Amino acid sequence: MPNRNNNDIKLSCRNVWKIYGGSPTKYFDKKKLFINSDTLNVVKKLRDDGAIPAAVDVSFDVHEGEIFVIMGLSGSGKSTMVRCLSRLVEPSHGEILLGGEDLLKKSKSELIDIRRHKMGMVFQSFGLLPHLTVAENISFPLRLQGLSNKEKREKTSRVIELVGLEGRENSFPRQLSGGQQQRIGIARSLAVEPELWFLDEPFSALDPLIRRQMQDEFLRIQSSLKKSIVFITHDFLEALRIADRMMIMRDGMVVQIGTPAELIANPVDDYVAEFTRDVPLMRVLFAKDVMDDNIEVEENMQGVQSCDSVEDILAQLSKNTKGVVVFDDGKAIGVVTPKSVVCALSRNAEKVTTELPPNEVV
Repeated sequence: MPNRNNNDIKLSCRNVWKIYGGSPTKYFDKKKLFINSDTLNVVKKLRDDGAIPAAVDVSFDVHEGEIFVIMGLSGSGKSTMVRCLSRLVEPSHGEILLGGEDLLKKSKSELIDIRRHKMGMVFQSFGLLPHLTVAENISFPLRLQGLSNKEKREKTSRVIELVGLEGRENSFPRQLSGGQQQRIGIARSLAVEPELWFLDEPFSALDPLIRRQMQDEFLRIQSSLKKSIVFITHDFLEALRIADRMMIMRDGMVVQIGTPAELIANPVDDYVAEFTRDVPLMRVLFAKDVMDDNIEVEENMQGVQSCDSVEDILAQLSKNTKGVVVFDDGKAIGVVTPKSVVCALSRNAEKVTTELPPNEVV
């Protein structure tokens, strides 16, 4: 997970609303929305007026190199939000700051330039042009940038190699599998070398096996490029695999923001608990969470990294019953043993169960 501080914020979303229908403008003044009214009262007044609040006072930050996942059920507002961030949908109120500049104050021409040079977008539908080859589809946004033929060829070749489509440059989309077509969409969005990458359920139309392969490919690409990413999904297990932090939405509102482990261990309500209840703790607890720092490190002990998941280190534990050393920035900070894992899992399982409402205890 990227180290986060106030100086590495790439994107800030501040009090963003998106309202359809009704007469929403009458509820806004120049600075505030519904002075002296709480959010639920605002939503009630809007609905009474025949409006649909699709995004309700949404605020969050995305840091440099972070994968920020937005998830929720259908109709929760997650796709509306990612479209507001790029202004494919115009927000009704709020601020969206990219590099400290408010995108909502940009002119149409300025916004087009930002999209062409600073944003990459991948959606569930691949949106490929059937009459163009793989290379031509990928280089299409580079044509819009007005690059020379040499620059287009170099950038196209680079991302084709990155997504593993070497040898298919002259194929047409219809000649490729669904997973390969999605790779074209990913390569096309990366060709412009975006500062910010938006992905709206990019793998949901794929078969389960191909979907997992594409998740692996996505993580491989991110490990190399370190992009700032907003990723939309309704699948918690998918979010669990890729997210540095997550935001769960319901009825257009933010319910909870945190790391996957924080959401699982400390769900704020039944809605979040229902998302997380079937997730194995071994997937979200890391070596640093289950180690014992009072055990002396022995010579020739195998080592793991503090951010390795418990699930990933089980195989090593099975071969090294005395434990494995946990390293953080090259320094040994503790030892994971079978006993320390069992104790940590027991503590966290008890904590989760205790914090769930009575009818949610499993």
